[in-house]
Amino acid sequence: MSISASDVVPFTQARANLSELADQVKAGAEKIITKNGESYVALIDADRLDYYHRLERERIHLLLIDDARRGLEDIAAGRTHDADEAIAVLQKRRARPGDVAGKGSVNAAPAARKRG
Repeated sequence: MSISASDVVPFTQARANLSELADQVKAGAEKIITKNGESYVALIDADRLDYYHRLERERIHLLLIDDARRGLEDIAAGRTHDADEAIAVLQKRRARPGDVAGKGSVNAAPAARKRG
């Protein structure tokens, strides 16, 4: 759905006409409320907001499934490292004197041993 100029409403006008705006939104419109000439908040139907939230959760789940798939592919291809060794390398890198907040050279510590 596209937003038209009539869907952009100054805050003072929205306050005065909230009931009318709510009826328009319930009928399918979406309103952008402005404050000091800038976008401030949106007025949308509660069912549509719930739908948007469900879409976002679904997108997150799909991303997690894709991450898991790539992780399984890495395991199958042998692209793995021992977690304890990798953590130890990171801790040593952070603990070195002279490093500022763990910003030491990436190559300063040996890489974690690759499992076969």
